[in-house]
Amino acid sequence: MRIERVEIRHIRMELVHPFTTSMGTEFDEEHIIVRVDGEGLSGWGEVVAEGNPYYSYETVQTAWHILSDFLIPEVLGTNLAEPQQAVDLWAKVRGHRMAKAGFEAAIWDLLAKRRQISLQEMLGGSRKTIEVGVSIGIQPNVTDLLKTVERYLDEGYRRVKIKIAPGNDLPFIKALRDEFSELILQVDANSAYTLDHIPLLREMDTFGLLLIEQPLGYDDIYEHSLLQKQLATPLCLDESIHSLADTKAALGLESCRIINIKPGRVGGFTEAKLIHDYCRDQRVAVWHGGMLESGIGRAGNVALASLENFSLPGDISASRRYYVEDIVEPAFEVNPDGTMNVPQEHGIGVEVNQKRLDKVTVRKKVFKAPARK
Repeated sequence: MRIERVEIRHIRMELVHPFTTSMGTEFDEEHIIVRVDGEGLSGWGEVVAEGNPYYSYETVQTAWHILSDFLIPEVLGTNLAEPQQAVDLWAKVRGHRMAKAGFEAAIWDLLAKRRQISLQEMLGGSRKTIEVGVSIGIQPNVTDLLKTVERYLDEGYRRVKIKIAPGNDLPFIKALRDEFSELILQVDANSAYTLDHIPLLREMDTFGLLLIEQPLGYDDIYEHSLLQKQLATPLCLDESIHSLADTKAALGLESCRIINIKPGRVGGFTEAKLIHDYCRDQRVAVWHGGMLESGIGRAGNVALASLENFSLPGDISASRRYYVEDIVEPAFEVNPDGTMNVPQEHGIGVEVNQKRLDKVTVRKKVFKAPARK
């Protein structure tokens, strides 16, 4: 399939509620939407780099630059039969995995539509529904947290993840466990702790947590291996895992017992599948993280999370968890049993609402392949 046209859009979508983590508070979400056209079909992807460099060194600005000046020129006008061809063309560009992932996702969608199959089928997934959970930012007090969790439980969620940081941890965890004794609960520190906090982190062993996510440095693997030896609760790595090689290092050092897979963080579906398959062979559980995606990115997440070894509920909440109005139809919903349906239509399985997309677009750039001679 010849890549005839590529369009990138910098979007800004206002969040329903401010989202607070140890890195700060977000009031809106900035991403880049990628559209790839060929043979009368369009594929869609989402670059999850944010407006700031707090989660990753990549930002909307850096991703825009890398897409415009390096990634798009490499594939524009070329014929692609498999996403791997694009991955190979981009190999000389070091890093910038979020930029690559969003573009690669659009190519996966385009090729799935050409084959007249769902993205789920093309990725190798099989489940018609996936288990999902909800991620809750740091709340101002215990009362607000309990009310927030109760609301999401009423909406169908069965697994809850709360963000934590020093000073916003043990009292909140204890209150949740006292109020909801059977709740599947995990916590996410986003690298807010150090090895000096081992006594505090060991106290978390008493609350029956599913896991503790990324407590130490955002690029650390070694010190997590020291911490995991001190804890009964499984550690899960997120920010530290950028590739299959990182996964092998983390598991080899016993730095964690669970891996969070985000296609944006690891460079796309191709690398995400390699990590999934390796963890499956090592009998290590994985789950799908989230980056506050619009319905475009969310559709890809749902398809990927239908692979067999995504055995823990992912951070793939309903569209209305984050946005009053999503840019796809139909919007994603959570079923009463805490699951989400996997789209079965061709490609990502949802339609982009062009008017809504235009409404949230900050800037747009179009690239066209030269006409064939």
